[in-house]
Amino acid sequence: MPAIAIDIGTYSVKIAVGETGDRPTIKKAFELLNPIGHAVPMDNAQRDQLAGMMRVLWRDYAIPKGELRLSLPESVVSTKVIEMPPLSAAELASAIHWQAEKHIPIPKEELVLEYQVLSKPKKGSKDLAQILLIGVRRPLLERYLSIFENLETEPSLIETQSLSVFRALAVAPNDPPTIIAHLGASELIIIVVADGELKFVVSHLGGGSLLIKTLQESIKLEPSMAEQYVRAYGLSENQFGGKVRGLLLPHVNDWFKHIQLGIQYFDSHYAPQTVRRVIFSGSSVLLPGLVSQASTVLGCEILVADPFLSVNMSKNVQVTNKPAYSVVLGLLEQDSL
Repeated sequence: MPAIAIDIGTYSVKIAVGETGDRPTIKKAFELLNPIGHAVPMDNAQRDQLAGMMRVLWRDYAIPKGELRLSLPESVVSTKVIEMPPLSAAELASAIHWQAEKHIPIPKEELVLEYQVLSKPKKGSKDLAQILLIGVRRPLLERYLSIFENLETEPSLIETQSLSVFRALAVAPNDPPTIIAHLGASELIIIVVADGELKFVVSHLGGGSLLIKTLQESIKLEPSMAEQYVRAYGLSENQFGGKVRGLLLPHVNDWFKHIQLGIQYFDSHYAPQTVRRVIFSGSSVLLPGLVSQASTVLGCEILVADPFLSVNMSKNVQVTNKPAYSVVLGLLEQDSL
């Protein structure tokens, strides 16, 4: 049975359909504008608008019956990597809610909690186990799930964008310590990976849409024209007299500052290991000049993600912005449930 993976961003909705597994076969992949500008509807009217959009998509794109796999944006969840002594599965299940009360700032009566063991120490080691805690407010989750109520399938998997991106980009245990900078329309997600394991995740508001808004306000452009300028000129010093670069660079440098803080935190807590590579992922990373500017500022190897390298694609699948599909492909790469 195929699976349908959906990533609702503030700017666009990405959908991929395919067989699941370590190397899924992608049969459909497409991206459409989000009509409400929010990843999670703020009220019933926005919920109904997104739900209507989903029904139309199911019809127009002939979406088959299958598992429905969904991502939650990092901005609406609380994520924390904690360390605990090695425990049995039963002991961990009993202790985890007490840990959540300390680390997840959501009232207990509203909390929906999930957790995942990221690493266990070797037998006889004094090291601690690393556990990923993920909390979300129940009313928000219920509003999000209501978008999909009238489809011919029900959600079988819901996870955060960071977990999906981490799986899609498959940083191997023998790769150098790496930061994955997932840059969407409204937020930057920093995922730190070492020894093939996720070490911590942090998100910051302010993604690619901020660049468009800057040009709108600074040189009085319509939104569509501002978007064209960002895509065409970006950080180029030679295009448009470097004026667009000058306006965008302060925001881009803010992204780099957040990445540098992630590097400094890892280097100080996991010495002698040091971050030696940054992989950019997400819908906003094809900004002209981003890679060269990042290399200059961050002083390490810079790569742009291509999550399609780890999947098989049907001949009819055509996509332009490949880094934007990291989340949906990561959802499909989860083993069958």
